[in-house]
Amino acid sequence: MGSEMGLRERKRQQTYEAVSETAIALFLERGFDKVSVAEVAAAAGISKPTLFRYFPAKEDLVLHRFADHEDEAARVVAAGRAEGTAPLPALRAHFREGLERRDPVTGLCDNPHVRAYYGLLYGTPSLVARLYGYQERSEQALAAELGGGLGARIAAGQIIAVRRILAEENWRRIVAGESERALYPEAVRAADRAFAQLAEGLGAEYGEA
Repeated sequence: MGSEMGLRERKRQQTYEAVSETAIALFLERGFDKVSVAEVAAAAGISKPTLFRYFPAKEDLVLHRFADHEDEAARVVAAGRAEGTAPLPALRAHFREGLERRDPVTGLCDNPHVRAYYGLLYGTPSLVARLYGYQERSEQALAAELGGGLGARIAAGQIIAVRRILAEENWRRIVAGESERALYPEAVRAADRAFAQLAEGLGAEYGEA
């Protein structure tokens, strides 16, 4: 039974990814607003109702790539605590590791395919608006992991905002023509400064960054 459930889940995930990639390719070719959901469904070889069972909104076809990152900050904090590391040091180390491996989520990635994707994302107002919904859920998951309550919500909001601003600044400079290799040292310094400011503002409860 367990193996059947595992196989079913893998097939479902494969379908998610295949439909999302098909949609993104069409959007990059013709523009997000010029491609209908029906056209995406036809290109993916599924019906429109089936597509909506996987993706409730057209924007989710693009933002599927962010789905695994919704509770990422919360997972990092949980894993850090299990190893005896306070939240801010764990999050800072995770962000620096992302910079080192050029994770697109950090904005420090000049791969042409990634640049095209982010150009589509940030160049489409409805996608940007939907992205903020993902970030709000990230805040909620992190706040819950930090213990809940107003203080945890305020801390989570600041942490998620800092991560977003760092990534957006890296992306802005990549788009302006800087290479990821040249930008990397400064991106690390900026991340260190930002997390140090967080530590100073949030206090000892969340650990020195």
